[in-house]
Amino acid sequence: MPGGRLTQQDRRQIALGLADGLPYAEIARRLNRPTSTVTREVMRNGGPAGYRADLAHHATERRARQRRQTAPQGAQAAAQPYGRDAEAVREYAETLTTVFMTSGLPKMMARVLACLYTTDSGSLTAAELARRLQVSPASISKAITFLENLDLVRRQRDEHRRDRYVVDDDLWYQSMIRSARSNDQFAEAARQGAALLGPGTPAATRLENAARFLDFVGESLLRAAEQAREVLYTTTGTASDSTAEPSSDHGRTAAPRDHAAGG
Repeated sequence: MPGGRLTQQDRRQIALGLADGLPYAEIARRLNRPTSTVTREVMRNGGPAGYRADLAHHATERRARQRRQTAPQGAQAAAQPYGRDAEAVREYAETLTTVFMTSGLPKMMARVLACLYTTDSGSLTAAELARRLQVSPASISKAITFLENLDLVRRQRDEHRRDRYVVDDDLWYQSMIRSARSNDQFAEAARQGAALLGPGTPAATRLENAARFLDFVGESLLRAAEQAREVLYTTTGTASDSTAEPSSDHGRTAAPRDHAAGG
């Protein structure tokens, strides 16, 4: 696939594809680009209903100028560990942000989550997040509260008694369990509705079928999550960072070491 930035002509093709109701994957195929590139482009520039090629092109040029002007103070200006390309890391964080946004997270919450996931320690303080994302502490506080309520991040104190916000291996498992439990709630509500509406009626049958489907999916999800849980604690053995070493309890209670300054 070709590298480089999207051109103005590429953006016009994206706009035409959106107008024709094409999915992102098909637009990306016609441009010979990754689907994530098209998704990120659209989500950053008004969404499917508000995307305008010329406005998107000008906005991208403006953001590029702003990044060049703020680069010495920017979050990604510092040297990256393991010889990583700082610009590539920044672009990947934007891609991951877009993925989180398409799954339903608001933009700031998605940015915070992507920032945490692209640090080796998996944890940052509010001040570090604000500095990296170049936003206000109030924005970080609001985003963290939202993410904590969804069990997507957790809070813990470090040795300096600072709050650190953490994404760790077990959060994916816990999120999957929470999703299964929400299915259980709807299945139970569906069964109640079926009884109320009368067995054998079209509405009751619809709800009964939905309850059976969700029961099956929920049970399968819980079973799969339990069976696959250990995968979350697999280490690659390629990094020299000591944070990659598993603990006896899979890292669920050990405090992360402070590598935030290095990324």
